Amino acid sequence: MAERGAERRRVEFRGGGFAPRPVRFAAPVAFAALVGVWEYSGHAGLVSQIFLPRPSIVLAALGDLWAQGLLVRHLGESAYRLVFGWGLGTFLGLAVGFAMGIWSTSRAIGVPFVSALFPIPKISLLPLLILWLGIGEASKVATIALGVFFPTAIATYAAIDAVPRNLIRMGQSFGLPVADVLRKIVLPGALPGILAGFRITASIALILLVSAEMIGAQYGIGAFILQAGNLMLTDQLLAGVVILSVLGLAIGTGLTRLEKWLLRWR
Repeated sequence: MAERGAERRRVEFRGGGFAPRPVRFAAPVAFAALVGVWEYSGHAGLVSQIFLPRPSIVLAALGDLWAQGLLVRHLGESAYRLVFGWGLGTFLGLAVGFAMGIWSTSRAIGVPFVSALFPIPKISLLPLLILWLGIGEASKVATIALGVFFPTAIATYAAIDAVPRNLIRMGQSFGLPVADVLRKIVLPGALPGILAGFRITASIALILLVSAEMIGAQYGIGAFILQAGNLMLTDQLLAGVVILSVLGLAIGTGLTRLEKWLLRWR
């Protein structure tokens, strides 16, 4: 009986599978510590305030920008270009990536073109786009859209290609229509890879946004940072960097919530 009791005793599962655990206060504490060290270094004279102003000075510069109405103006212009450029590039990239992942002819044509054009730095095309589309918003939006299109197409194509073929064959063997196979098998299986590509393209779009605004814009975060750097106004320059950091954090948070909503079946 003792031997049977020992056999039936539950053994605790020791493997956690590297599952993420929520650590609520880790990020705020680390951020506060970093800001505190930065502020103390400025007060103690360890860091030159000309080249690296204290966080309190940068915060005051942000307050001045808000009071003058420039913060809303610059951020509004940048948000407009970012949303339209990223949205257009993502839509076209998803369409082309799906075509390459599903149809052999599209793959045979699309993969060489995408592979050949993807390595070209898209910001180098901005002068050409300005000649074609003018120096207005269209050239900046097109630059961002081009930078987003190629990674989205590659991520979508690779994600669809990674969907297990036996699941697709099973759906086809049960007589599911093509639309149902794509909607119920291919799309859910490819979504994690596609959403991971969104994080990459959001960063690329933000980089191209700042670069394009530095070259040919009067308003926008990139134009503001360039102007502050030319005038050696490091407090305003860092204020612009803080704005970009907050914008990137907001985009990342939005994508995280989108992932949780779309992948809640996992």
